[in-house]
Amino acid sequence: MRIFDLTLKDLTQILRDKKSLLFLVAMPIVFTLFMGFAYRGNSSDENADTRIPLAVVDPEPESRLNKMLLSRLDSSDTIRTVHLSEADAIESLRKSEVAGVLVIPVGFSEQAEAGKEAQLKLIAQASSSEGQSLYQLLRVPISQLMSAVEIAQISAENNANEFAPTIELAWSKWEVQSQRSLVRVEQAAAQETSDWAGGNPYNQASPGILVQFAIFGLVTSAQILVQERKSRTLQRLMTTAMRPWEIVAGHLLAMFTLTFLQTAMLVIFGQLVLSVNYFREPLGTLLVSVALGLWVASLGLLIGVVAKEEQQVILFSMIAMFLFSALGGTWFPLEAAGGAFAAIGKLLPSAWAMTGLQNILIRGLSLSSTLLPAGILFLYAVGFFGLAVWRFKKV
Repeated sequence: MRIFDLTLKDLTQILRDKKSLLFLVAMPIVFTLFMGFAYRGNSSDENADTRIPLAVVDPEPESRLNKMLLSRLDSSDTIRTVHLSEADAIESLRKSEVAGVLVIPVGFSEQAEAGKEAQLKLIAQASSSEGQSLYQLLRVPISQLMSAVEIAQISAENNANEFAPTIELAWSKWEVQSQRSLVRVEQAAAQETSDWAGGNPYNQASPGILVQFAIFGLVTSAQILVQERKSRTLQRLMTTAMRPWEIVAGHLLAMFTLTFLQTAMLVIFGQLVLSVNYFREPLGTLLVSVALGLWVASLGLLIGVVAKEEQQVILFSMIAMFLFSALGGTWFPLEAAGGAFAAIGKLLPSAWAMTGLQNILIRGLSLSSTLLPAGILFLYAVGFFGLAVWRFKKV
């Protein structure tokens, strides 16, 4: 097809230049190694508490179910509970001092034991990685608590005195099972989880440089559009049998292929050389990589149709790289920045790419944790692509 012919032409033109290989292959690897050493030198203290902070609002701390649930959460290896009033808890969440607020309503224990509907409320940023992690971490003990209540209710149908000992027994069995499951997860995932990089500084450096140089790699591919426009090749293409959308699609596919191949190379390098476990959830890594490639390609297409000179391509690409990298958490975790900086950064597509990859690498989450980040990246890709097509019509 003519689209693939145009794509192949672009890729051949790019890869023919040896300087392109320097920017696409050598520099990302060198920068990844450098940043990894830098993070290793500034890694957090092993004694630092890296558990996710959760504010708990408990108006009835002596209620049976409240005490059972909170005793489990207070001893958690992944959640650090802070007991506050509701007003103080919301204020702490606003200041990013805690990642979420768990509100236990008045009468929760009584209603649940009576078989009535009783719900806990988690207040957290649904778009944040810590908010998603809290939801997943709280879902298990809460489900186990409700299961213990149901078992006790069944046991107490013939003898009401059986309720208390049965729920205590069921809850203790769940606690033993949870501890066994936790040990298995730690052995399978990582031995050291005491710092923000999950025990391996390259868990931050590798995906960070991957995202940064995916954007910077657009310099070469976006210049092709400018060169075609200056040499009138683009205008001649538009007089051929190729439709405008086919020309756009051909260039976009070339940019996507280039970005995806660079990403795949850095993923394999990180997996085999730096022990960054991208393959722990291969489909999740692939999904985020494809979404990242589409967003970056759309951004490159927009830069290519907006820039009038090769120097402008370099300027726009550098601005995009530094803007999305600095604010998007590729150099350091946004959670460490806090405040308005982190709030703005979490809106950027680069931050969503980092979230998707680090949900796999650091937080140990499943494929489902990459669906939202990948979806946001796809939306950004559609937006940039629409702007590029609109601007292309004016060329």
